[in-house]
Amino acid sequence: MEFVWSVVTFIGQVVEAIFGYVEHHHWIFAFLAGGYVFYLHDRSIHARFDALDKRVDEVRKRLAIEY
Repeated sequence: MEFVWSVVTFIGQVVEAIFGYVEHHHWIFAFLAGGYVFYLHDRSIHARFDALDKRVDEVRKRLAIEY
């Protein structure tokens, strides 16, 4: 039983150390999260422009065929 208790206390100390690190270095995680949001937004914008380019190409092909 003492071994089980030592494992539980070790896990608790590890969790406490992780929370302490995050508490003192929260700006790093905020920077990473902000960068990820910017990356997702950038991907969304590029996907919209790609779709718009495809539509423009399709319209150009249709106009070229009609004339």
